[in-house]
This record gives sequence, C-alpha cells and structure tokens, in this order.
Amino acid sequence: MIPNGTLTLSADPAGIALAADLLRQGLLVAIPTETVYGLGGDARNGEAVANIYAAKGRPSFNPLIAHVASTEAARRFVTWSDNAEALAAAFWPGPLTLVLPLRPDHGISSLVTAGLETLAVRVPAHPAARALLSEFDGPVAAPSANPSGQISPTTAAHVLSGLNGRIAAVLDDGPCGVGLESTIVGLSGEPALLRPGGVALEQIEAVLGTQLHHHLPGDALSAPGQLQSHYAPDAPVRLDASTAQGDEVLLGFGPVDCDLNLSAKGDLSEAAANLFAALHSLNDTGRPIAVTPIPDHGLGAAINDRLRRAAAPRNS
Repeated sequence: MIPNGTLTLSADPAGIALAADLLRQGLLVAIPTETVYGLGGDARNGEAVANIYAAKGRPSFNPLIAHVASTEAARRFVTWSDNAEALAAAFWPGPLTLVLPLRPDHGISSLVTAGLETLAVRVPAHPAARALLSEFDGPVAAPSANPSGQISPTTAAHVLSGLNGRIAAVLDDGPCGVGLESTIVGLSGEPALLRPGGVALEQIEAVLGTQLHHHLPGDALSAPGQLQSHYAPDAPVRLDASTAQGDEVLLGFGPVDCDLNLSAKGDLSEAAANLFAALHSLNDTGRPIAVTPIPDHGLGAAINDRLRRAAAPRNS
C-alpha cells in the first residue's frame, strides 16, 4: 500500500511533470486516455511492470499494451511493416493497438509481453496522455486502471474506487471520450483482429484492402483483453433481454423502457462512451443486470464483445 494514499493530480503542466517524475521512479500512475484510464508504469522497468500486475491482480500470462508518444517512438521497439504504416497513418493517434514483432534491441521488460516475441503498441490521442508520454520520453505499459476482470474505469473516481492506496497517483482529466478499449490488430503474420474496440473492423479492412482473421475463444492469448471473463460487474449479467426479470435492473439501447440507457437515440458512439460508466452505476445497485440487444456492427461489435465477457462465467 502507498503510505500516504494515492495522489490525485490535475492534468496541467505541473501535474504532468510530477506524473512523469513518479514514472521515472518506477511508481505507478493512472492516466487518462481517449479509451479508458490506464494504469501506467515504465515498460522498460521490470519491477514497475510487476507492480502493475500486483496492483491489478492481473494474471502474468496476460500481456500489456505499451503506449508511446509517436509512430517514430513505436518504431524503436518493433519491426515495422507496410501494413503498420498504413494503419498508423490512418488511425494514430487513436484507439488502435498494433501487435508487431519486437526489435532485437527493444529494451522492453519481458513481463510486458508475457514472454511473447511481439509487442502491443499504441499512440493514444488524449492530450494529457500525449503530454505525459512526451514529458516521460519513454514507453508506458498501461492496462486498464482497475482490479483485473472488473469494469474498466472511464473516470478518475472509478480508478480510485478500485486502486486507491495501491498506486502512487491518478492524473485526473475528466471522463474518457471513446469509453471502450482500443481495437487490437495483429501484424506479426496475416493481419488479424485480436480484440474489437474503438476503431471499427470495417474501417481497418478498408485501409488494408483485405479481410482480417479473427481471434477465437480457444486460441492462445496473443494480446491484452482476450480472457473470456473480463470487464465483469459483481452481479450476474444477462444479455439480449427484452425486459427485466425478478430483481434485475435493465440497461437499454435505443427507444426502450429501461433503468439506464446507453443511447436513447440509438447512437453506437454514444453507447460506447457510456458503457463502462453505466455498468459501474448499475453495479452499485447490487442487483443483477439485464441488457437489451445492441446492433452487432461498427462499434456495436466492440460493445457486444465487452458485454459477452462481462456475462461470461467468472474465472476461478
């Protein structure tokens, strides 16, 4: 535990400078991104990365994403390709993570990659995250800043509710805009969708001019966010519900009668931004959660992916 508790830092130059200094000391700082708040540590510092796993209670076989300030910075750590260049040009900075082979001189802790010969890397679009990465001038490993398997945090308050006293600081810059984790695309072989997220599959395939292979539930873990049970509230979650049953609270989408609506007008971007905050809010009721159907295209595919994992049987 942190002796004096977790600091809350403002996302101004002084707060960003202090956050960067804490990272240089090997300490952990929760940082805002456009997707969710990430639990950041120096990706080159094995002890710092081990502390990320410990603070989250995250299995060490589950790799982490390294966040960097620019495409040029990413090239220092991974072997670049034409596909990587095309996707980076189209979607970076932004909610897309690329999994690429490590360079021989990468310097990344093996705990970040969970022993794999590839690295998941991304350039976030959030101004405070980019300012911190530039100030720190190094790669920051940053899974979602919450206890492993629980609902991802989209505000500093969400971070503190799960990790207060277990990390050095949280850099508070309000709610996250996208609200879903990044899309992960594997580029170490044939292009593959490893996790749906904030960039729609259709957009990625349009840039590459090809269909992506898909990671299947039985496949070995090759990227973050592939555990079957993940993003889970404390109470059971039931999907494709038309009405609430028994003591359930109903999470809706579109023009439906419900306890809380992701987007009454049926906007998938609005629903994605609201998803984790809504799950936090309904989780606080202590009641089971039912969810009405959500279209399974565009960002809806990523929303449904998170909901299926939230509803999956819990890992022992």
